[in-house]
Amino acid sequence: MSNTHWSSVSRRSLIAGSVAAGLTASVAAASPASAGQKGRPGRPGRAKWDHHLKSTPDNLHLGGFPIGWEPGLTMRSGQTVRVDAVSHQGFTGASVHPHDYFGAFGVKPKEVLEDGVAFWETLPERDATGRRYGGHVLTGPIYVDGAEPGDTIAIDILDIDTRVPFGFNNTAPTGGVMATFYPGWREGDKGLDIPAEIPPGFPAGVWPDVRTHLYRTGMHRGEEVVFFSDDIIIPTHKFMGIIAVAPPTGEFIGNTEDAPPPATGVQSSTPPGKFGGNMDVRDLTVGTTLYLPVFQPGGQIFVGDPHSCQGDGEVSGTAVEHSLAGTFRITLHKKVETELPWAEDDDHWIMMGIHWDLDRAMRIAVEKTVDFLVTRQGLTVPKAYSFASIAVNYHNAEVVDRTQVVTGYIPKSVFKRRR
Repeated sequence: MSNTHWSSVSRRSLIAGSVAAGLTASVAAASPASAGQKGRPGRPGRAKWDHHLKSTPDNLHLGGFPIGWEPGLTMRSGQTVRVDAVSHQGFTGASVHPHDYFGAFGVKPKEVLEDGVAFWETLPERDATGRRYGGHVLTGPIYVDGAEPGDTIAIDILDIDTRVPFGFNNTAPTGGVMATFYPGWREGDKGLDIPAEIPPGFPAGVWPDVRTHLYRTGMHRGEEVVFFSDDIIIPTHKFMGIIAVAPPTGEFIGNTEDAPPPATGVQSSTPPGKFGGNMDVRDLTVGTTLYLPVFQPGGQIFVGDPHSCQGDGEVSGTAVEHSLAGTFRITLHKKVETELPWAEDDDHWIMMGIHWDLDRAMRIAVEKTVDFLVTRQGLTVPKAYSFASIAVNYHNAEVVDRTQVVTGYIPKSVFKRRR
């Protein structure tokens, strides 16, 4: 693998001006109301769709983005699709049946997703044929008619629903940002006061409320929430941790800058990259539009790593890992090049910086902010840099996947004329 990161290429426009006029309309179309609402908040079926991509074993992939895989679905630009996503939690350990895993937390067999169990039953065959590329369960690929390298795909997030009333978070003494492989770790750093070893005899190899936490979700005063404890209720904030296109042929992003290409020849889903992927940006939720470059015919979109709640950073290493279903409108912008993933909602344009080093990720996010303000808002470089310092908020979207993501939020409200 080359030591030259893809983000070190020379600066150029994030997206061509020819599509600029259509971006605001695209975001307006992303609201659930415009897609036709029905039912109650937190319940499935609020947004209509043209296609439904179910999470059957044939449509699921384990931890990577294989290029040229048979389509799970082919759709036209402008159509909508509902995508069922399965969390990896409880369904990727070949030695423990999902009913036993979830049963250790008091979950009844009837509450366990049948398609998750069907996927689990395929693990031996996937392992035997080298089709385990990483830890996430991904649904796809979705092909978009006419998509070619050099185009841009816009994904309007219309609706996201919980498929089961529970999700999981994990904590370990040296997990997440406390891990010894975390870039900020130094010799002598102490772990947290969490037991390192799960006592023998614990069912399914889990330690509830110590190493593994099940959180029930449900409605409270008209709002879907995570019941964290008897005294703590957290609103859900549902999003897909992974939305990706098939990456460029022969280019790989590893967990470290000098990692060799994967033996499988398939890009792992763990590190995000210019193809999108495991960005874990919590604001890629309902009402947001994500823009991704196209590297392969059809685009080949994968969706997975569903979360019902996460703070910026995802510092323990996981969010509330929770099987979800999302409804998306996918629009193709021909001959419009996008260098890096970026997004927008009603209030902000969201620039992203991705790198193994958090400082470099921050620098890239600022560079993309300046680039956007110059090419889309007509500012000079000095004025754009000034604006970035006094009006743009930068967040550590996720810092636990070795390759880290910084997001910059450019407020739309300050511009008298939005472009």
